[in-house]
Amino acid sequence: MPVDFTKHFVAVPTEFKLMNNTGCSWKVTMKLMNDRVTLDQGWATYAAVHQIKIGYMVTFKLFTPDTLKVIIFDDDGIEVVNKCGKHDEAFAAKD
Repeated sequence: MPVDFTKHFVAVPTEFKLMNNTGCSWKVTMKLMNDRVTLDQGWATYAAVHQIKIGYMVTFKLFTPDTLKVIIFDDDGIEVVNKCGKHDEAFAAKD
């Protein structure tokens, strides 16, 4: 996430919930690196569980101050719908 995007926050959260198109939530931590805010702990597992591959496009929309809505498109531009599978309990967001 470009640092300029962070101007939309009163304070950039150190943790976000990622919510997919079926309403499942996943928590990830954020880290400042090379003038960008990056997804850190939890992201690699999220990407693996949701089978995000090279060539896929992932969009993030600020849904609430600590939640990003995530939409994944495959390499043909078709939205990927992932049902909630078995999440790593360390990162599954509790509502």
